[in-house]
Amino acid sequence: MREVAALELNHAPPKPVEEPAQPMLPHLIMPAHHDVRESDVIMRRLHGNLAAAAERGPADFEDLLLVPGVGARTVKALAMVAEVVHGAPCRFSDPARFSLAHGGKDRHPFPVPLKVYDETINVLKSAVRKGKLGREEELQALHRLDNQSRQLERYVTGPDLKEIIAGEFDQSASFGGRSVFGREPATEDESSDREVKTR
Repeated sequence: MREVAALELNHAPPKPVEEPAQPMLPHLIMPAHHDVRESDVIMRRLHGNLAAAAERGPADFEDLLLVPGVGARTVKALAMVAEVVHGAPCRFSDPARFSLAHGGKDRHPFPVPLKVYDETINVLKSAVRKGKLGREEELQALHRLDNQSRQLERYVTGPDLKEIIAGEFDQSASFGGRSVFGREPATEDESSDREVKTR
């Protein structure tokens, strides 16, 4: 009887292999440390983002996006956000780089610049809202910014990561820098700049 059952099992048609309901999504492998190190960032990509933002400039981008008040620092953040929106999965091999768009609530790599954060959100909301109405100028401007970043990263250079982060800390109070520890105090340079402007 067992032999017959075993023979029947051997002659049974093989079960079809089930396809997963959703294909396997790409995943990120994060480092064990929390701070952002130069080894975590592909610097040529970061320099490409920064150069594209500098080349576009806030005045040009303000016209492209039709959003008043977009500053140079917001354009830098938008260059990185545009890459998240339009980037291919291979572009996300250094996720720490994207923390340089808006910092972190624990001050790593620097405090969140709330003014920049809010401007970035407003630009994206406006782009999506207008895009739904068929006016895609803002979405196209973000796409052009991403394309420009990719072209520039091939040959542009810039400061090292420590210098970039130090610059963000220096300007943190002027951008409304905040963390779980509270508001960022003005540095001596920022305090003296305000005194000169008020005189």
